[in-house]
Amino acid sequence: MARIPPLTILLPLLLAGLAALVYIGMMRADREAPPATFTGRPAPDIIASPIGQLPSFDRAALDGPGLKLVNFWASWCAPCRAEHPALLRLADEMPVYGVNQDLSETDAIGFLDELGNPFAAVVFDASKRQSINWGVSGLPETFLIDGDGIVVLRIRGPLTSRVVDSTLRPAITEAMR
Repeated sequence: MARIPPLTILLPLLLAGLAALVYIGMMRADREAPPATFTGRPAPDIIASPIGQLPSFDRAALDGPGLKLVNFWASWCAPCRAEHPALLRLADEMPVYGVNQDLSETDAIGFLDELGNPFAAVVFDASKRQSINWGVSGLPETFLIDGDGIVVLRIRGPLTSRVVDSTLRPAITEAMR
């Protein structure tokens, strides 16, 4: 009778166990989503470089009447490209400020030239320092800021029509009360 090598049995069992742990971890992560960092607190500082001749901004731009959006994005980010039409529509309703994480300013300018520029002002976060300060964990991320410079809402991921309708619009309505 042929003997089955121990690794032939052990390796698939180890892989199945690892897959089970990853699955359990993903399910737990969905239920235990991290708190909405900065929600209800003043928006962090913005200290970044301008992009070419485009208008830039700093933290002071986020104070004052009306709601504003701050969007973290990059040209290499496929979900950023997918959400861009929503940002163009939202720019008709409120100022949208962009924090870009491209490898070069040229990439950012090319993206905006190709798809249109929804941003009232945009800065280049070459060091990713602003993203760290704002707690950005992936691109895109968008923050709704009220007239007092307070973060009202944080949205991780692209602003799809569903996200705009189910999450952003109710937050806008609530913030305007």
